[in-house]
Amino acid sequence: MNPSTLNSQQFSLISSQTLSDYVTSVAWSPQGDILAATSAAGEVVFWQNDDLVTLQSGNGESVDCVAFSCDGKFVAVGGQSGQVKIWRENELIATIEAFTWVDRLAWSPKCNHLAFSSGRKVQIWDAQSRDLVTTLNFDNSSPLGIDWRNDGDYIAIAGHLGVKVWHSQNWDEEPYILDLPSTSVAMAWSADGKYLASGNMDKTIAVVETQLLISDEDPSPWIMHGFPGKIRDIAWSQINSDQDTPLLASCSVDGIVLWEHNSESSDWEATILTNHAGIIQAIGFASDSFLLASAASDGWLCLWQDSEEVSQIITGVAEGFTCIDWHPQGNKIAAGGENGELLIWGKQ
Repeated sequence: MNPSTLNSQQFSLISSQTLSDYVTSVAWSPQGDILAATSAAGEVVFWQNDDLVTLQSGNGESVDCVAFSCDGKFVAVGGQSGQVKIWRENELIATIEAFTWVDRLAWSPKCNHLAFSSGRKVQIWDAQSRDLVTTLNFDNSSPLGIDWRNDGDYIAIAGHLGVKVWHSQNWDEEPYILDLPSTSVAMAWSADGKYLASGNMDKTIAVVETQLLISDEDPSPWIMHGFPGKIRDIAWSQINSDQDTPLLASCSVDGIVLWEHNSESSDWEATILTNHAGIIQAIGFASDSFLLASAASDGWLCLWQDSEEVSQIITGVAEGFTCIDWHPQGNKIAAGGENGELLIWGKQ
């Protein structure tokens, strides 16, 4: 589909900035007043009040992940330096030595506890007391995904041979395990906490009911097959479909598959979405909506109205898109590009 064939201009460009290298990650604050971005050159910046504020200049060491705490008071980054850095507003308040490349981190949705990868472990750090809470051993590989459940009671860590889940009220308990014969490379809880999904290196997706996983019963995950390559990203809708379950979007190579649970057959039904000509790097649903965004190496950011058809194709990068994040109110979307483009569009 050619962009000129689409008349809808639902979102228009409101800010265009440029970092000195590939934009590795973007994240909105929970309040939506700040956008944080990082680059392969080591830059950490805030877009705030239409201005770009530099927290860290490029130093040649890639910064690969960024996240805000649930109250928006803290922002954390990790990367090639082997350090996790935490700012409170524009002040650097902590530098934590992980001693190895940090490419995964996530804040608890209920308190200022930060989880970050460190070798084959994940460390939990308290931003209030500035103390280490615990260290979780993943063992099988470096963690390739970290995600807290929406209530903060459980944290899932993904990697080689599956996903391990710890209870945050008792870190010393043995983790619950979703065993997989492959490597989990994209993992996320549904917004209601009912499901945990894992996109895998062996071209499959596993979805498990949380209640079965954390009980003594057999978790019996659903396994989805038929993808052309590894699963690069997955995303859950925050709202439920007519079947009273959230939608699960997944991307592999240049295609998207949308999954909806059928309560009658107790299976997941697939809808295939195709439009991209390059590898899809990131997908995400707007809050409280079925509006899905997909960003790819073809230089297109596609908006899928009701997760069914493309309503707008956004361009603006010289080569490809690398990452996206929706504003918490769903009225803006930010994206990074391979040549350092940092772009924000707003709903008209």
